[in-house]
Amino acid sequence: MGTLIFGLAGVLAFLTGRTLELDGLCFWSKPLPILALLFWLRGAPVGPYRHWIAVGLSLSMLGDILLEWPTDLFVFGLGAFLLAHLAYLRAYLLASRQLAPLPLLAAAAAGGAIFALLATGGLGNLLLPVACYALAISAMLWRALARLGAGLDRQSALLAAGGATLFVISDSLIGINRFVSPFASASYLIILSYWLGQWGIAASAMTREPTLHRSEKPSAAESEIGYRN
Repeated sequence: MGTLIFGLAGVLAFLTGRTLELDGLCFWSKPLPILALLFWLRGAPVGPYRHWIAVGLSLSMLGDILLEWPTDLFVFGLGAFLLAHLAYLRAYLLASRQLAPLPLLAAAAAGGAIFALLATGGLGNLLLPVACYALAISAMLWRALARLGAGLDRQSALLAAGGATLFVISDSLIGINRFVSPFASASYLIILSYWLGQWGIAASAMTREPTLHRSEKPSAAESEIGYRN
């Protein structure tokens, strides 16, 4: 309960700062919801999946700080979020590495469309970094969607897929607002879809069974009779 209050306080503080144009309040409050998710994630089953989700959240929090920094550190923030997407990609690959052609096509189409749209705005020196970012986020979305048909816990798979989709939407809105055409309420739509996406990704770790390391796999006898409590 305390973690929830802490996270919501961060959300309200940031939205207040954005509305009143209080840059200092925005800077200090923006990382708080992700920090709350990191504390909440400690209650998830221990295993590699939780570990990589925590790494992704930590890198995202770093990205939040860099993007709110008083000077323009957009490229460094982009790099932090790119690494966050790779951490989530690593988590999603733990349970399923099937090709999943339909999710692949959907993710590739989304990433390609987003990059093509941003390129029309004139990316200049950011063309290559944004292309790499689009590739990373498309791969992350692909593997999140691929978990839906992999026989995993359905709630976990839905939360991960929904969270990844919202993250892609948030990043797309950032690109459109920055490079193509600024629009009203952009900052609110961006941050709310981002926080909801991160919550979905973190929540996907809460309903999973702990992932066994290779050295911890049950023997044939144990597989037959099951684990004893």
